[in-house]
Amino acid sequence: MFPPLHRRMFLGSLAAAPLAARDSSLANFVETLAKPGGGYSWLPESDAHLTPTFGAVACYHVLGEPCPGRAATARFLRERYPMPERRRNDRPLRRFNYEQIQGLLWLNEDVTSFREEVLSWTQPSIFTTQYEHGGYPVFQHEMMAILCRQLLGLPVATPQWKAYVTERRRANGSFNNTPARAGGDGHVMNTWWGLLALTALGEPLGSNPDLIRWLRSCQTGSGGFTWQPKPQLAPIDDVSYTWAAVLALDALGSAPERPSAAIAYLQSARNADGGWGDRPGRASNLTASARALEALGKLRTAPATSSRRLSAPRRLPEGLHAFTAQVEAPGAGSPSEAVELARVLRIHLWGAKNAQKGWVEECQRVADSHKVPVTFFVANEEYGNYVSVPGLGTYSHLSDITAPAKVDFGAPMIDPKNPVPWSHFRDTRIAAIRAARGGMIWQFNENEELTRILLDEAVERGTYAAIAAAHFGNENFLNTQPFLMRYHGLLPYVALQDAHAQESWWWADQLAGFRTVFLAKAPTWDGWLEALREQRTVSIRHDAVNRFITHWDGGDAAVRRAIAAAEADWRWWGVQPNQILRPAASLVAVTPTSLFEEARPSEGVALRLRLRHRNTTQGGPAEPEAQLVELTVDGKQVEPRLVEKTNNRKQLSDRYYRFDRANLTGRHTAAARVKLLSTGQEERFEIAFS
Repeated sequence: MFPPLHRRMFLGSLAAAPLAARDSSLANFVETLAKPGGGYSWLPESDAHLTPTFGAVACYHVLGEPCPGRAATARFLRERYPMPERRRNDRPLRRFNYEQIQGLLWLNEDVTSFREEVLSWTQPSIFTTQYEHGGYPVFQHEMMAILCRQLLGLPVATPQWKAYVTERRRANGSFNNTPARAGGDGHVMNTWWGLLALTALGEPLGSNPDLIRWLRSCQTGSGGFTWQPKPQLAPIDDVSYTWAAVLALDALGSAPERPSAAIAYLQSARNADGGWGDRPGRASNLTASARALEALGKLRTAPATSSRRLSAPRRLPEGLHAFTAQVEAPGAGSPSEAVELARVLRIHLWGAKNAQKGWVEECQRVADSHKVPVTFFVANEEYGNYVSVPGLGTYSHLSDITAPAKVDFGAPMIDPKNPVPWSHFRDTRIAAIRAARGGMIWQFNENEELTRILLDEAVERGTYAAIAAAHFGNENFLNTQPFLMRYHGLLPYVALQDAHAQESWWWADQLAGFRTVFLAKAPTWDGWLEALREQRTVSIRHDAVNRFITHWDGGDAAVRRAIAAAEADWRWWGVQPNQILRPAASLVAVTPTSLFEEARPSEGVALRLRLRHRNTTQGGPAEPEAQLVELTVDGKQVEPRLVEKTNNRKQLSDRYYRFDRANLTGRHTAAARVKLLSTGQEERFEIAFS
């Protein structure tokens, strides 16, 4: 993130521009990430996104060079907001708005179209306590709202904004996400955002010797800076932390205590491709490159070329095959339908979310009896768990666990009134999961400063086994939290179903929409753990949300080539991209002993027929896609009755046909003839039952 039009703060970078401009390797690197349509990507194999596009424009701005394809890039910045429209007011992420406005200004584009929206931001956002215990909005995004108002020439110094900013300033002058009264020291990036906001609010920064001392104390032995002096969690150096500290010190009229060491650190993070990584030895990206370049400018130093080459593409072991996993798939409802969906959709590992006692075991029994090659495991979201990091907040959605069936993986830490300190959660809850040969999945957190700390710790200590990418509905966390892309190649990405359904059948749009494809020698729990450990997973989405365009996240070139070569083993669509290979109907014979099955009779047999529908994102039937033509029992047509159920919001939650037979003996058959509404084609479903 670059400061807006604070001329004094930006002079250092501009002074270095002629020196930087003579080195064309950065511009060459930037253009390797250019995509059709004017946008730029994180990696050559990823899609264009607003944040790396902003980083590309920032690189050219600091270099003092024109941006190639300026008009197309400006259009991309203006039009490609990476969140659904409804999210502009629901937990808004103002950094995206800032990247749009500041990026367009750097391209000399008109930004008056943003005034109406930004004018409505008269006070800090409301943040739901469902996600952050104190209801504290993310400091970075709130500061971006202030900077957007400044960029557009709108009034900034309202009492609400002043109170919000000053409440978050610590006695030593640093800033953090929670009010100072809540405890905890500052964070170097939040401190830089806070100083920018103070300037925008018209507050003098002064020399502030305490803050200068605090910022200088963030410098580590490597020469780079970490996020606060001697942090207990993730005490690692980082280009972004170094950038924030250098710019903050410069704004205070000071500099690092060891400027030559800071320069050497920043130079060491450059790669032979011309870009910078987040840390020395990490792959280059546009955010790190722009920040390193600006920090060097503040230090009055031209960037040095580098011969550091990243490791050569790896060779995968022999004997690997592509398999699929669904993490946090439904854990309730019909075991028969879960197994049938796994068979048709070629799901090899089914992680059942918050399953009823015995459900995983019953599904496995049904799968084994029908010789369907799927393994059911535990994949729970522990609702009501809140984890706190002093100064940064107290958040839910940090406890998404996976574990093999029939193991003791400890008890959840669920007490909304008593949040758990991160260190205790890590050393107790996560330790128990790992001891049970399970793994914790990072679902989401929109607080970048907190996320960096906990995921940097995951890289070092293995606390989280993977990061969620594709998610139910229209979400992809790598789009809405693009800073997660810094962990590409460090932590694996997986798809997270996060099922909200009582029946697998009404979650089939999601099950047939995205999944994790992994490389292993066998589709076992051991194979899955090895695939995660060795970074052999890819999150793949192909559904109506993505307009039936296949989208991949994660995996290096070798993994992607191997998975692409095995597409026939995991692909869930036909010759036409919109031909999703879902079953048109499910016909199940339910008896009094059928565990977990809806329509269980007190005696005899109940035939239950569910038809294919579009599904809601909350796991209910929407528009029908199939129609019952005929149901027969032992060759004779019967007339089933239609059953429709609603939830407590009076929304349709289940819909099926039911036909009951009492006093049956021996073997019988039932068959349903079903017509697909889109094509008129008929399909026949037949079962035998006793």
